[in-house]
Amino acid sequence: MSERSRVSSKKPTERTSPVTFYRQVIAELRKVVWPTRPEVVTYTVVVLIAVVVMTAVLWGIDSLLYKGVFALFS
Repeated sequence: MSERSRVSSKKPTERTSPVTFYRQVIAELRKVVWPTRPEVVTYTVVVLIAVVVMTAVLWGIDSLLYKGVFALFS
């Protein structure tokens, strides 16, 4: 018998109430380790530097390809 043709023996789960869901969300958020302000600033600076570097690299590659194609077809 194939896996798909077998009948699941699991009972359907009941829906949780919105209040229970909200309480569970709050309980999970209390477990999260939130970054400190200096960590957020450091991560933001790192991301901005990475974006600037990648932009410069892609601009350089694009410029080289443009000049190559322009020289080839003109």
